[in-house]
Formats: sequence, structure tokens, C-alpha cells
Amino acid sequence: MDRILIVEDDSETAAAVATEVRALGCEPVWLATLEEGVAAAISGDFRVVVLDRMLPGGDGVEAMARMKAGGARALILVLSALGRAANRVEGLEKGADDYLPKPFEPEELRARLRALLRRGTMEVLDNDLLAFGDLEIRMKARTVHVKRAHVAVSPKEFELITYFARHSGQVVTRMQLLENVWNLHFDPGTNVVDVHVGRLRRKLEEAGSAAIQTARGEGYVFAPQIASGGAT
Repeated sequence: MDRILIVEDDSETAAAVATEVRALGCEPVWLATLEEGVAAAISGDFRVVVLDRMLPGGDGVEAMARMKAGGARALILVLSALGRAANRVEGLEKGADDYLPKPFEPEELRARLRALLRRGTMEVLDNDLLAFGDLEIRMKARTVHVKRAHVAVSPKEFELITYFARHSGQVVTRMQLLENVWNLHFDPGTNVVDVHVGRLRRKLEEAGSAAIQTARGEGYVFAPQIASGGAT
């Protein structure tokens, strides 16, 4: 069972995070102080660390360098009431793998954690196949398969899923998609991105893969998961 370390001094918030961790089939480990969290991240075998910023002992963001210098390999999700854009940028630039402001929606936290758990699971074979479990993207043939069943996608949808795949587990903004998929360096003021992403998401879900999650207010996260029994 994958373990997720929760470094959070507020017991109610820690309990809410632990609930989402268990919902993902992982084991939560809760510590309430920064020093305990740093020591555990370095010595323990954790896939993800959910790290508050304002902790007894200091700023969680400033402690990330100590974790990594000590050999911690877990991905880090900063969870903080300091949620302004400047705070998020600072956290990401100092080494966080994701940054989620408080208060948070449980579904979004679960999606962010799932994305981090799946980051690094992509396999690239012969510069052709991008594989995420049962979801496969073949670059040369420009085809998409889920559970070996072909998913018919348009050329633009293929460009979309390829861009998502190469940024698996990361928040991708609408502006990034406009620039890299449509080659537009300005916002045309239309919902072209949402329309195309919506179509692609429906096709994947109908095939049994809930691969595209919405990061509320920010964009999308590509976090492939195979829904048992088909679409959800």
C-alpha cells in the first residue's frame, strides 16, 4: 500500500486529507510539526507529502529543500491558506510538485493526489508508444486505445491528448493549450479549449478511462485511471 505523509498542524484539515488518501487506497501518516515532517519525509518511504506552509517550526515551503537534500523522493503537494497567485508561484518555484489553496474541495484534492501518484508511470517505448496502464497513445499511427479498443479522435484531439500525456500529473492551463496546441499566443475570447477538451474527455470516459480531471480555476490535469466496469 502506498503511503502518503500529511504534515499539518490543524487536526480537522489533517483528518479531511486522510479521508481522501484512504479513498485512493493509500495509507495516511499524520505529523503535526515541521521538524517531524522533515525527518519522516527523509527517512520514510512515501509516495507523496501533503505539506502545510504555516507550521510549528517554520514555513513548509522553505523546508522542501531540506527534504530533497536529505534524500526524500516523495512528490510534494503544498496545501496552504496562502493561496494568492504569488504564493503558488513561490511554492512551485521552490520545489513543490503541486500547490492547492485552502479551503479545498475534497474531489479536487483527490484528483491532485491521484495525478501525483500516477506521475512517472508513463512508459515511452521506441519513441512511439506512450502507455498509461490500459490507455495507449501511438505517436506514429496517431491512434488512441483504451483496453486495446480504438478510440476515434480528431487530429486536434490527438494533439490535445499528446500534450496532456507529455505533461501527465501537472496542471495544464487553458493558455498553455492555446499556445501549444492551437499556436495562439493570445486569448481569442472563445471556449474552443473547453469544447475540445470536453469532447476528448467524453470519448475517453465512454471507453473506460477517466483520464482528464478539472483543476478548478486553473485548468486540467491528465491523470489516467481505468474506471472498472466502463464509463462512470
